[in-house]
Amino acid sequence: MFKKTEETKVLRDVIHGYIHVEYQVIWDLINAKEFQRLRRISQLGGVHQVYHNAEHSRFTHSLGVYEIVRRMVYEIKDIHDRLSEEEKVIVMIAGLLHDVGHLPFSHAFQNICPVEHEQFSRDIILMDSDIHCILQNISTHLAKQVADIIDYKHENEILNQIVSGQLDADRMDYLLRDAYFSGTSYGKFDIERILRTIRVRENKIVVKESGMHSVEDYIMARYHMYWQVYYHPVARSFEHILFMIFKRMKEIYPDESYFYNLDMFTPFLEEKQSVRDHFMLDEHASYYGFGVLTRKNDQILKELALCILDRRLFKYDAYSEANETQIREQLIREGKDPEYYMIVDTMSKSPYSPYDGHNIYILTQQGEVKELSTISIIVSSLLGGKIKEDKKIYYYK
Repeated sequence: MFKKTEETKVLRDVIHGYIHVEYQVIWDLINAKEFQRLRRISQLGGVHQVYHNAEHSRFTHSLGVYEIVRRMVYEIKDIHDRLSEEEKVIVMIAGLLHDVGHLPFSHAFQNICPVEHEQFSRDIILMDSDIHCILQNISTHLAKQVADIIDYKHENEILNQIVSGQLDADRMDYLLRDAYFSGTSYGKFDIERILRTIRVRENKIVVKESGMHSVEDYIMARYHMYWQVYYHPVARSFEHILFMIFKRMKEIYPDESYFYNLDMFTPFLEEKQSVRDHFMLDEHASYYGFGVLTRKNDQILKELALCILDRRLFKYDAYSEANETQIREQLIREGKDPEYYMIVDTMSKSPYSPYDGHNIYILTQQGEVKELSTISIIVSSLLGGKIKEDKKIYYYK
């Protein structure tokens, strides 16, 4: 059913050494235009405003997720023996395509576009696209099976857990990759130890108790990466300005004369996005659009666009009611509308949130399967503590 390439394709990768491709369908999907678009979508949104090396793309991350999935289905005996060749290829495809629907600037766009990137991924896989045609040419059922894994709805629970669990290929790749490109050590953990100690019990992916300390490191890596990298206030400032730009554009739309040369944005202002509209909006198009805004006659959009293009990011302070009142009054005195030049933001993150179907399970030395927090002193202590919260006010200055 799945034709192999004439020889194994090998791609160099800074995290995994090599990405190995031996199935023609994988190679064709990598070269599909919708997947190549991910070269023009950054992995970390505004984080490159803080960590200047963090300019890697969703393309490289997606290849990394595919490679971890490939290793899991071929190198972990318990998984390898339980999956057919078809299931192995399908889950590798799902790993490759899990982020194909991402919009510009990573998750920052989720506050702008009401359609989540997972829905765009499903549409690209299931509807009229080059990717859909590639899958359809192999089997009329293939696209749906791939989409089901991404949705965590496939009948084989193991396939779902490989791509979308708490200890999955997606998280393992982005932690290591984002740590590398941000130049930080927060996201590092022993992936080799985790892969060596993974087993399958009770239709669950579990980790032997001897590998639990590596899983604890993984949990802490996620926690620290969120607070030190993903939630960094400078990155959030950049993302808030993006939100304000689209908020203002929605106020002006539909002024046809104003939106001349801004047709890459209009479907998202109308909230009527097609797969084609999605394909046309990448970060290159977005930055071009911001440049156009600087030549338009709306002062708010002109200033906000220049904030993005020239890195004049919003300042930020710890939130208090007195602080908010003072900043609001100062902006009004300067002729700046606080609706567009100020925002209050609260962030919180638990290090690990056990919930049904997505827990991390440990295989004890006695052969029992237990949820991680029930036997890890470190994780149970984290869950019993206070959830960290960070509330800040961002403002133009």
